[in-house]
Amino acid sequence: MKILISTCLLLSPLSLTAFAPPPEQPTADGYATKKDVPYRTEPALDAYARERCVLDLYYPEKKKDFPTIVWFHGGGLYTGEKFIPERLKNQGFAIVAPNYRLHPKVKAPVYIEDAAAAVAWTFKNIDRFGGSTKKIFVAGHSAGGYLTSMVGLDKHFLAAHDVDADQIAGLAPYSGHTITHFTPRKEMGIPRDQPVVDKLAPLFHVRANAPPILLVTGDRELELLGRYEENAYMWRMLKLKGHANCELFELDGFNHGGMMEPSHTLALRFFNGILDRKAEAPSQPNGE
Repeated sequence: MKILISTCLLLSPLSLTAFAPPPEQPTADGYATKKDVPYRTEPALDAYARERCVLDLYYPEKKKDFPTIVWFHGGGLYTGEKFIPERLKNQGFAIVAPNYRLHPKVKAPVYIEDAAAAVAWTFKNIDRFGGSTKKIFVAGHSAGGYLTSMVGLDKHFLAAHDVDADQIAGLAPYSGHTITHFTPRKEMGIPRDQPVVDKLAPLFHVRANAPPILLVTGDRELELLGRYEENAYMWRMLKLKGHANCELFELDGFNHGGMMEPSHTLALRFFNGILDRKAEAPSQPNGE
């Protein structure tokens, strides 16, 4: 059953069949993988930073000008390992999957700074593998969703690497905090059930000119406490700011962990829609 509420869709597990996957792209044999590529190389990095600040790159070898998804793993900012989601493979996209430093060995905003460094690495290097810097998307689940939103909305993290966050083609945080994440709150001695919206909250940075954004959560009755409601509030605030391309989905029947797989289908549909519109947009003469 599919229920439409405003522009927020409540999807049952069966209704996801309505979202057909994108047309088949090159076979898996046409892809290469590079593992543990350093994305931070500052001389002052300690051993832990050198261990964690690496990424895996999966990309189509025989395609040029391809799009890329930077994918951040979840784990509450204190656990988790980089991986390339199977559902995102063989879809014509390169996938950049970074690790980042974790609590308690580091505290906010270090893990956000690492996420920004990984996105900046992608902007500065993906063309060497045939990718387009105009087609870089960022996505992640849970803590990875939070990092996605922070890097895409708070422009100062990417500006530190001379990258404008508005160059990101689209954002897809899956079930990410939009208030201040519970791990930074823990670091500040704030109880987990005390909501905070400060500079470490994506909500603090909502703006009309942010990249297109897809917000997805699981069922509000099965999700982590308040996760759907805070995403719905960010969707509303983006709309009030005048943001033109923000979608919100609640996946009926899926909990926090289970919502990740169906969200990949929604993200691919969202990203391919952006790419289609880019391809269809008429080129403008200089000065117009």
